[in-house]
Amino acid sequence: MSAKKETVSVEDVRPMYDLAFRGSRTAISVLDAMSQRGAIKGEEMSAIGQLRDQMVQIAQLAEQFHSDHE
Repeated sequence: MSAKKETVSVEDVRPMYDLAFRGSRTAISVLDAMSQRGAIKGEEMSAIGQLRDQMVQIAQLAEQFHSDHE
């Protein structure tokens, strides 16, 4: 049994990358503001840091997508 492979165009996925980029940049800004204002407890810092790192990775992937498909 073989799986059917679908072809997806760049234009089909561009809105998802745009949204991922905007959402991740907003999340990074919110997390940074929360951190600066002391809204994060010490025991939450690790999880918040991991979340921020993931948002940075998403933003970088979306930026790379745009660079590759301009």
